[in-house]
Amino acid sequence: MTGPGQSPIYAGLFGDPDSAALLSPEAELRAMIRVEAALAQVQADLGVIPAEAGRAIAAICAGAAPDPAALGPATTRNGVPVPGLVAALRARMEDSPQAQYLHWGATSQDIVDSALALRLRDVLALWQSRLDAVLGRLAAMAADHADLAMAARTYGQVATPTSFGAIVAGWGRPLLHHRQDLDRVRSQVLRLSLSGAAGTLAAMGPEGPQVRAGLARALDLADPGFGWHSDRSGPGVLADWCAALAASLGKLAEDLLLMTQSGLDLVRIEGAGASSTMPQKQNPVGPSAMVALSRHALGLADVFRAAGLHRQNRDGAAWFTEWLTLPPLTLGVGALLLRADEVLGKLSPDARAMQRDLGAGQGTIHAEALSFALSETRGMDRVAALGQVASLCLRALASGVDLLDLAATEWPGEDWHRRVAARSLGTAPDEARAFAAALGPAAGGPKPRPSGAPGR
Repeated sequence: MTGPGQSPIYAGLFGDPDSAALLSPEAELRAMIRVEAALAQVQADLGVIPAEAGRAIAAICAGAAPDPAALGPATTRNGVPVPGLVAALRARMEDSPQAQYLHWGATSQDIVDSALALRLRDVLALWQSRLDAVLGRLAAMAADHADLAMAARTYGQVATPTSFGAIVAGWGRPLLHHRQDLDRVRSQVLRLSLSGAAGTLAAMGPEGPQVRAGLARALDLADPGFGWHSDRSGPGVLADWCAALAASLGKLAEDLLLMTQSGLDLVRIEGAGASSTMPQKQNPVGPSAMVALSRHALGLADVFRAAGLHRQNRDGAAWFTEWLTLPPLTLGVGALLLRADEVLGKLSPDARAMQRDLGAGQGTIHAEALSFALSETRGMDRVAALGQVASLCLRALASGVDLLDLAATEWPGEDWHRRVAARSLGTAPDEARAFAAALGPAAGGPKPRPSGAPGR
């Protein structure tokens, strides 16, 4: 049984074929072979192994494409695919005396971790392009709707007015931070591993550090300058970043689920899903998949971090935990980015529904602004103003008369609608435009609309 992301039934919800291709068994073996070939060439250049051995190993590796299934029995026996892979490559060299120099002084974990770094480099580049696309959509949306008023909610209750553009900026700012954090993630994750059997490089002699530095250059990976077999803080940085990204995208999706509730319908998602029996429904399938993928990633990231409890110099159980966790974690995050781009591409706010929502409580959403206005214009004590406005809110809800109309009767001589409207959105429009402006150079986002442009 395949996971939902690989199922032809569910792949459109939870799958990511591009990330899956980069993390496939075939891609894994290609990356391992690349590491072995580069290791032999660097060692030959430094005189650690004969020059002809380096050439022979590179030639054999260039045409090698082992069947992943053929390595299964040896991997089951050895707990790691590298011994079987090395045996298969040596068999291709037949009786050549140069075959002995393949994998010279390295250990399985060196090859596996270095090959993973090569593949994660491509995965991170793919994710960066997707995150840039998501940020670009959010920037355009924030700028276009900076002034579109809507009700903010705290604890699930209507609070004060905000703007849809500011809500979008609130979705986007943490994503922009994650985008900016990618360089730090790369510096910790895209590192060469070459330490030998117990982390000392003893089998390579005094040239060991030179071999590590040369191999890092050949593979375009960072040379950490030390062995990190049991130090899983680097891969842990990736898990933490995945969790943070998943939480941010999951929050966006949770908000959309609430905004699309029947009776609110504050936003529209084109092509929303149908029910098998209720023809009136337009189910928010995309945001629902995003929330599920977010929860999935957050759980897996916790498991991955637990693999950091790495015993002694190398720990098979901890390493196996990473193998079980990292592929579904990365595939889930890749799918989450895909779904986010798809959902945002179909998303639009409903200005009329937002206006209805603003007035649904007989204007009581303006209670805070009215209380401050009373303190400013009537010199009323702040606590007293709050108490009087609270009483007026109860009258508004009971009578069905707008709060500010009641205020005009209670405290005549002031245009309370105008005074409250002047401060109702606060910094929301400016924050929306500032987000859009900040994004442009960081992720190729669009230029913001002029500050005087109306929202839609």
